[in-house]
Amino acid sequence: GTLDREGRWVIWRLKKGVAWHDGQPFTADDVVFTWEYVMDPATAATSRGNYTNIKVVEKVDDYTVKITFEEPTPIWHAPFVGGNGHIFPKHLIAPYKGQNARNSPYNLKPVGTGPYKLVEFRPGDIIIAEINDKYHVPNRPFFDRLELKGGGDATSAARAVLQTGEYDFAWNMQVEWDVLASLEKMGIGRVINYPGASTEHIQLNYTDPWTEVDGERSSIKTKHPFFSDPQVRKAFSYTVNRKLIVDELYGAGGQVGIYMVFNPKKYVPEGGKWEFNLEKAARMLDEAGWRRGPDGVRQKDGKRMKVLFQTSVNPVRQKTQAIIKKDLESIGVEVELKAVVSDVFFSSDPGNPDTYSHFYADMQMYTTGPGSPDPQAFLEKWTSWQVAQKANNWSGRNIERYQNPEYDRLWNQARTEMDPVKRAELIKRMNQMVIDDVVVIPIVNRNGQAAAKNNLRGMDLTTWDSNLWKLAYWYRTG
Repeated sequence: GTLDREGRWVIWRLKKGVAWHDGQPFTADDVVFTWEYVMDPATAATSRGNYTNIKVVEKVDDYTVKITFEEPTPIWHAPFVGGNGHIFPKHLIAPYKGQNARNSPYNLKPVGTGPYKLVEFRPGDIIIAEINDKYHVPNRPFFDRLELKGGGDATSAARAVLQTGEYDFAWNMQVEWDVLASLEKMGIGRVINYPGASTEHIQLNYTDPWTEVDGERSSIKTKHPFFSDPQVRKAFSYTVNRKLIVDELYGAGGQVGIYMVFNPKKYVPEGGKWEFNLEKAARMLDEAGWRRGPDGVRQKDGKRMKVLFQTSVNPVRQKTQAIIKKDLESIGVEVELKAVVSDVFFSSDPGNPDTYSHFYADMQMYTTGPGSPDPQAFLEKWTSWQVAQKANNWSGRNIERYQNPEYDRLWNQARTEMDPVKRAELIKRMNQMVIDDVVVIPIVNRNGQAAAKNNLRGMDLTTWDSNLWKLAYWYRTG
């Protein structure tokens, strides 16, 4: 392709001879349609943020598209590329634009251009695919059939590879390190650690999850009873024993978390620190007017300091919750724990109140991070226009409902700053700001972690894309 020196436009030339799994040709029409589809607000596409700086996507010819941006952009490569850059088949999706997107049969019967085509998909259970004999790379892939098993838990997945050998590969191994190490010693498979970019973290709700306004809780029209006070948020940050959690639960799978963007290093502020100090936390809560009542629980103006702390069902997460609960209760905070099955917690269903994006709790915990070496798109999640709310079907990525005009200004400035050194400084400031404002409490900067049988090769794992990105090149030895 061709890139404008000022980053105002880019021309992509598509590979010829690529076909969708149903045999229809992949062309520039699909690229143009994808932009129109994603940008329709009624579609409520979670990847919309990657496309907001585009002025127009034009078809030059069947295999050439020109993308013109509203402003100069250093991240011209983000739209249509990577984990959030899926291109949709126009001939199948066009009838299901806008609100009708939820009714598309394509949601359960996806058609792509990759090395395997779907045979069966049972949500939360299994995906069965077979070789795409018209794949556009000669002599690839190497397997005739592919089976992806979902459901269950991370420990069961690790055992299926490392203990029983029933499966060849498992990823996102959020399993206690001692368990993984003992399974690896069985000699059937290996644990693969590779540099990561995602962080297990706690989010603090800036809004009130217990007051309903206009049909929604955690509304931006409300303020949290005590997390609206920055001193209280700071006190809570001192109560998380990050090193203990890393040492006891993650081992070689991660390091103590200080920032949400910790890779690449050029975007990380120098000299970052964290502190575990329950005495300081208790003193700060006293100073903020939250003092212990007769039953030991802190209260102020008749309001008890009680938090609902939720996450997904996972043994490591439940043990992490227990550690944090014990320390919070030791300084007078009442804690109720909640664990939601992953299929529900991470669902995008706007009608389900237990999803993480609804955030009908005071605190919640999960892992997230940049999907690209450039964190611009990731950092948009804390801009004011990304707030998750009823008006956008909770598709906004600002789950904490954080609103800071200075953060918005920095993000917009970084979006168009073409000097890489100046831009890195802007990103560092945003990275620091969400820590200083205690929007989040990083716990573990996680490594990428997978399990593979000893004879499976060719994966070439990276944190910047799906573990399956090079699936066409996987092979077995022996």
